[in-house]
Order: sequence, then structure tokens, then C-alpha cells
Amino acid sequence: MFFFRIIASLPLGVLYLVTDVLFLLAFYVLGYRRKVVEENLRAAFPEKSAAERQRIAKAFYRNLTDSFAETLKLLVMSEEELRRRVQIENSALVDALVDEGKVVLGLTGHFFNWEMHLLGASQYLRSPTDVVYQKINSPLFEELMLQIRTRFGMQLVPRLGFQRDFLRKRTQPRLIVLAADQRPTEQEIRYRRPFMHRETVFFEGAEKLAKRFELPVVYGTVHKPKRGHYVFQYSLLAQPLMQRAENIASRMHSWSVWRRTCGRIRRGTYGATTAGRPCDFMAR
Repeated sequence: MFFFRIIASLPLGVLYLVTDVLFLLAFYVLGYRRKVVEENLRAAFPEKSAAERQRIAKAFYRNLTDSFAETLKLLVMSEEELRRRVQIENSALVDALVDEGKVVLGLTGHFFNWEMHLLGASQYLRSPTDVVYQKINSPLFEELMLQIRTRFGMQLVPRLGFQRDFLRKRTQPRLIVLAADQRPTEQEIRYRRPFMHRETVFFEGAEKLAKRFELPVVYGTVHKPKRGHYVFQYSLLAQPLMQRAENIASRMHSWSVWRRTCGRIRRGTYGATTAGRPCDFMAR
């Protein structure tokens, strides 16, 4: 780990000189996964010209190699420099929801540079934050990423242990960050739909979780104004239709499905009871 810290101590401008060389090697010399990238771009953007797709491919490799330097720099980057390079717009949206006592699901994608997004969020948000992550097979790089991601108070939750962790802390108001674009394993595939001209599989856990526990969902988008600088913006993607009894009471005229439940209920249970309480009315 000491070796990584020595490299990370170099100015980001110097590290970018290294990634400039890596870009040339990856794109022009080695052609690292270039056929896969070009094939995906042709499938996703059939309406674009070959020159346009080539520009997108080059920009992708630039972002890919730059992300190596930026992520490594996060190992030692100061809070002041991180705030200069990362802006979070509308972070008050998340804090307001958590202040109301809610658990909030935050969805985002693997857009460069998502690691700066995670650390930047910890500088702007007052809310406790759990980040669900996939463990890295290499113990060395797993330890490196753990040190980077937890520098400013983020709590990491392994994906395979998330369900148990959520149930244990389900009443604790906080933000839970999930990657919305990861591919499920073959055994986990439940949902498919056309996406960018291809049938694509998605995790459906976030939707199920939000519906079952009535959780508001926010989504984070990214804009890169210049090299090494990012602007992330949060927007409310979905919220529960009915969260409290008063929400139902205020819309009684719109609630169309009613059922009187006391007819066949044994005395002494809920409904008609020995205490003389009135029967319940339940929607079915």
C-alpha cells in the first residue's frame, strides 16, 4: 500500500501525463477491447456515422485511463481539493428526506468517475450513507479500494450481505447507494427489456425494495465540465404513493376498493372485539 501512496502523492497533472501514454497504448497500440467497444457502439448508435462513433470511442478510452489516475489520487486527496473538483447539486434533497426519518435509495451508474462521486457525496451530504459494493477478487486491490472509499465516513456493505444488513437497520434513516447498471449473474436474471437496440438484463432488487418498504428513490447524473472536474446532480425518481394513514384519509373519495373485515372474524381478535372496538375496513 505504501507504493500506491507514493504514486498518489504526485500532482494530478503529472499523473495525467502517464494516462496520456496509457491512452495511446490502449487505443492505438494494444487495442485493448477495442473490437468490443466498437461493436457495442455500432449496436447502440446505428444512426451515427463511423466518425462520430470513433470520437465516442476515443473519449471513452480517455476517461478510462484518466479514471486510473483520479481514483489513485483519491487515496491522499485533501477535502479542499476534492470539493474543488467535485460538485454535488441538490444534495439538500437527500438530506431533507433523511431528516424526515426516511431510508432513501440512491441509484447511479458507473459513469466516470463514480469513485469521485462517492467521496464527493460524503463532503456534501449530512446524511449517513451506506454504499453497496461488489467485492474485488484481488485482495490487494480490494484493500486499496476499501481505504479510498471509506476515507470520509462512507459505510460499505458487500452486495451479498446487503439484504441482512438492510433488515437489521431498516428503521435507521440514511441514504443507501446502489449501482443501477450492474449485470446480474445467470442465476439472478429475472428481468429483461430492450435497451439501446439490444435485449438487456437488469437487477430488479431496487424496485422491489422501494415498493415493499415504501422508500423514496433518487437518481444521480453526472456532467464533466473539464478534465478532473465533475458535477453530480440528484433528482427524485420515485416516491411511495401512500406512506401514512393521513394520506389515505385525505383521499377517501378516491379510494375505490373497500371491504368490511369483521364479518367472519373471531371475537377476541382484531375487528369486533370484546372491548367493543369497531370493525376494521381494509382495501383488497
